[in-house]
Parts: sequence; C-alpha cells; structure tokens
Amino acid sequence: MPFVRRRQDFSILSIHRPIDTLCERLRAMEPSGLITEWLPEVTEQLLELGIPTVVADTDLSYPGVVSLDVDDWAVGREAANACGQAGYKSYACLGNSTPYSEQRIEGFQNALVREVPVFNEVGFSDARYSEQFIEPGKALLEWLSALPKPVGVFAAHDPLGRFLCSACLKLDLAVPEQVAVIGANNDELVCGLSYPMLSSVPIPWERLGDLVGEWMQRLRSGETPPSEPILVSPGPVVLRHSASHLVVDDPVLRRAMAYFSEHLGEPVNVASLCTDLRLARRTVERRFHEYYRCTPREMLCRMRINRAKELLLGSNQSVAQVAELCGFNDAERLAVVFRQVSGQSPTQWRKASTTGQKYDAQTYQKQA
Repeated sequence: MPFVRRRQDFSILSIHRPIDTLCERLRAMEPSGLITEWLPEVTEQLLELGIPTVVADTDLSYPGVVSLDVDDWAVGREAANACGQAGYKSYACLGNSTPYSEQRIEGFQNALVREVPVFNEVGFSDARYSEQFIEPGKALLEWLSALPKPVGVFAAHDPLGRFLCSACLKLDLAVPEQVAVIGANNDELVCGLSYPMLSSVPIPWERLGDLVGEWMQRLRSGETPPSEPILVSPGPVVLRHSASHLVVDDPVLRRAMAYFSEHLGEPVNVASLCTDLRLARRTVERRFHEYYRCTPREMLCRMRINRAKELLLGSNQSVAQVAELCGFNDAERLAVVFRQVSGQSPTQWRKASTTGQKYDAQTYQKQA
C-alpha cells in the first residue's frame, strides 16, 4: 500500500509472540502508532498500552481506536446474488463457527430471505489459512450427500471452498453440475489450486490497506477516530469453473448466457441475441422466466452492473468510461440502471465501497 512507501520507519512484530513479551517489546520501542490484526484476548491487552492504534479485520468497536474490516454481511449477499443469478433453487452454507463466518452466512440467508442448511467444519482449527491437509469427516460427507441436487453452496472462505470441492470429488459429485461452490476472499493461489478452479467473492485488500494507512496518519495527527467500525464492501463474485451461470441443462439458455457474457461491452440487446443465435424471442423469454425468474433484458442488466461494480471497485476509470466498457450508451443510462439494480448511483456506490461504511441492518434489508 502507498502508506508503507513513505519515508517512515516501520518495525514488524509477530502477534503470535507470548503477549507479555510482545507488550514488553512495544513499551521499549515507544512507537508513534500501532497497526495490528485482531486476535481474541490479545488485542485487548495491546490496546491497554495507550498507543494510537488501527485494528484491521474486526468490526468490534474500542474507545479511541479505529476498527476496519470487510463488510462480511455483504460478502454473503454477493455469493447469494451469484447463486440466484445462476438459477439454482437449492442452497447451503459451509462455515467454520467464527464471527466472520456467521456474519457471511447471515448475509447469504438474508439475501435469499430464507434459512438454508449450514454445516460448520471445525477441523481447520489447527491449520493455517492456506494449508490443506484435512480429510472430509463422516458428518460432512453425510450432510453433503443429503443436500438436494443441484445445489449452490457458499463456503465462508476460499480454503473451505477448496475443501468442499475435494469432498465432492470423494463422493463422485460433479462440480458445478451437481454442487456449485462459491468461496470468499478470491485468493488466487487457493482458487487456482482448487479442482475445479474456485469461484469466489473478491475482497478489496488494497483499498482496505490504504484505509489502514490513512487512518494511522490521521490518528498521529490528533484526529478523533470514528465511534463505529469502518466496513469495506466486497466486489461481485469472480466466476470460475466451480460455479457458473453457463451450467444449465437447457441448451438455449446456455447459448444465451454465453452470448451475453461474451458481448457485455457491446451494445447488444435481446433482439440482437435472437437474431445472431437464430432463436425465437418468445422462446428465449419464456425459458428465462421459467429458469431464472426474470426477463433476458433484466439478466443482461444484472450482468452489466456486476461488471460495472468490478471496474468501479478495482480501477480509477471514470463513470463514463465504465459505462462504455459495460455496453451502456452513456453514463446517464448506466446511472439509471445501476440505481434500479443496486439502489444507489455508481458514484454513491463507489464512494461507499472505497471509503468504508458501517453495517446498517435496515439499509441492508432494503438492499437484500
């Protein structure tokens, strides 16, 4: 992040040192500021040192401290939106009983406006994030076997998603034809090592890092920290082989969805789709309604808005440039459709996503 490239002196200490040793070392160093991850029972003792502190990856509030985190409810919502857009009717979640896992699953269920089967895998408690040596247990295999197929399953983070894909292979369940899997964090290493490659909700880690540095500077300048945690929005799901809207039995829908995907940046519409693919418009509209519960035009708009969100979150391109890249005639048309789909203008969404925002249950329910 740009913050660490400034002319300042940084020292790195492992938070996994014994807490007494860690506190003693920090007292001796007398740093002007402290950036730390959140760990139960450890963070609270570090805060007692009275150093201006930014705590990353937590939505817990502490007096005089800046807390920054990903909006985990929104992570679950993005996964649910992708499952719904792909046309799945059956859903489930794989978690690990951590607070962020529970929030992501809650967001997933709120977006669907229903509860879904949930299994919490505890075998990873002794493993680091990217380690993969856990064998699926009997209870998980029985739970997975009993789910109605086809099913879309949201895994609370990418290692769990990779783990779930391996469990499907063990049971000879085809991914994504029988079990579609969506992870979270979009860790390219983990997603790439998964078989098949894992679809995932991307987290804007660089933007989160920028906010950490920005708030550290503001604290050192004497600014009062916000009383509530700052939450950063995720992007729409990055689709890979483990979950895809192209996995549908109906060949007409497969061709239509592939056409939309390939021409998102072009001024195509339902009429051009039917002409180019030599399909009857009434047939296309009827099948979209039966399978996706929406019109072809509505699906095309959703796909374009998802692409627009990726560009707004991951680039510095203007709204007008984003509109052109997503197949809209102009920025005004993008704004109209964006507001219809997301409830915000592109500028409002980008600002909220890149500056961080507090989770608000009422607002969330409206968005869901």
